[in-house]
Amino acid sequence: MSARNTAFAFLTLALSPLVHADLVVLQYHHVSDATPPSTSTSESLFEAQLEMLGDLELEVVHLLEGTRKALEEGATRNSVALTFDDAYESVYTTAAPLLAARDYPFTIFVNTDAVGRPGYMTWDQLEELASREGVTLANHSTDHGHLARKPDEPKDQWQQRIEHSLDGAQRELEQRLGVDTPLFAYPYGEFDAALEDHLSDRGWYGYSQHSGPIGEYSAPTRLPRFPMANAYGRLDRLKDKLLSRAFPVDAGDLPDGVITDNPPVLEFALPEDLSTSGLTCFASGMGRIDIESVGDGMIRVQAPAAFNSRRFRYNCTHPAGDGRFYWLSQPWLDLGQPED
Repeated sequence: MSARNTAFAFLTLALSPLVHADLVVLQYHHVSDATPPSTSTSESLFEAQLEMLGDLELEVVHLLEGTRKALEEGATRNSVALTFDDAYESVYTTAAPLLAARDYPFTIFVNTDAVGRPGYMTWDQLEELASREGVTLANHSTDHGHLARKPDEPKDQWQQRIEHSLDGAQRELEQRLGVDTPLFAYPYGEFDAALEDHLSDRGWYGYSQHSGPIGEYSAPTRLPRFPMANAYGRLDRLKDKLLSRAFPVDAGDLPDGVITDNPPVLEFALPEDLSTSGLTCFASGMGRIDIESVGDGMIRVQAPAAFNSRRFRYNCTHPAGDGRFYWLSQPWLDLGQPED
């Protein structure tokens, strides 16, 4: 495991070989039919997704409790946590009542500078939600800025910028709402190793936007979530995601994702009980890509052409038995591309 996660060593106790379940975290932004499709889940799809959770008899848990249990203890069956980024108004008006009717807990990651702006919740609405049982409010930075260190950005300037964004938001949530949870969602899902160090130093869990479940192989400062916007939350694919297992590769040994070559190379050791023939990998916008065995159990994955986007992923799956799949997602970040 990488040095940046040393502070979390106490969280990664070995699981019994009989434990075959993980935490699946679903990530939402808007729940609305009138907001941008790329970051929205329609009300009808959201309700259908919640129905599927019930049909599969999956327990919906608090994010902090579920994350700790997945990393420390494991479970006999998968559980699910629901998260919402940015504190959009539709979460208050549409999602929250549907979740309250089912007694489902959920977490809202708040970028504090946006509170009260058109389309976002107000502090009064957040205070009301914070008083409800099962609702957790957490840190999503002050201004939703890109927090990975920019090319040519002086280290002291970057340090000051991210400390203001991380600690400023945490202070405001505590002062206004009495909230001080050790949970952080990276804006845009972007992070680098140095930013992970800052979360580790604070004892915070860090959640990104690459897909996959959380389990014994996960790294506490780069935890995956499944995006649930309309294009990604389709019911015909949701069951596989809800029942997926964390890929048996230590995520702390994977690259932080900031690329130096395009297309980037991903290498990892495939466990002996998994086969290269069972492994399938995909690259964002390119479909299925080739897998190369390079000896000593190492697998090499590289897209066939360069990417022209700021963020992209390699996703790999392998059958895990009982119709389930191991799921690994490696996020990549090209800092040379324009910010959103």
